Amino acid sequence: MKGGSTGDGIESKNADWNFGGCTVKHFQEHIEKSIPFYKEGHKLVVALSDFFIKDDSVCYDLGSSLGRLTHSLAEHHQRRGARLVGIEIENEMVREAKKNYKLPNLDFVCDDINVFKFEETDLIVAYYTVQFIRPSQRQQLVNNIFSALKWGGAFIMFEKVRACDARFQDYMTALYEDYKLEKGYAAAEIINKKRSLKGVLEPFSEQANIDMLKRAGFIDILSIMKYICFEGFLAIK
Repeated sequence: MKGGSTGDGIESKNADWNFGGCTVKHFQEHIEKSIPFYKEGHKLVVALSDFFIKDDSVCYDLGSSLGRLTHSLAEHHQRRGARLVGIEIENEMVREAKKNYKLPNLDFVCDDINVFKFEETDLIVAYYTVQFIRPSQRQQLVNNIFSALKWGGAFIMFEKVRACDARFQDYMTALYEDYKLEKGYAAAEIINKKRSLKGVLEPFSEQANIDMLKRAGFIDILSIMKYICFEGFLAIK
């Protein structure tokens, strides 16, 4: 099918966005430009981790891509020896992460988070990851996350979210497209990216995400960051 540039040197076809191939080389630049407050969200995750990570903790970053957030967490907690594991399904991403980030308490695993067997853990992070899991598999993944957490452990989840109705969704879409134009993306690149994500990125609404967390067993849930159609959640077991 016909495709085109989605910006930052990345080419993608209709309904065919993926994280391998040419995406790997340009991913970091692309994601930092595409998601508002991307780096600030990383800093917030690292700051929140202080409340949950212990000296003997094993913690997971799901969909760790090139490993920047996983490394930041491992570096932050290196003194206490907590082990950070980044799980990423794209082998090229894992190779790059292992090449670029080396710490004794840091590991990257190439695996599918839907079938991965978690050790008992104090913290699991999914930074714009769950939105790429098929809706039919999403609840089971969150159920598994809840089961793996120790009592008092936390799940930090950042997601693109849909608005609560069509009018607000129109507002959010327009504002986000303006944001991308201000970042230097051409209108054609914005359209190509949107077309490439059809059937690949399936955001839930804020309430649907909260309902999913509650069905898994989480009771204490807080929205910790939100800008336009991007939101972070903290859920404590």
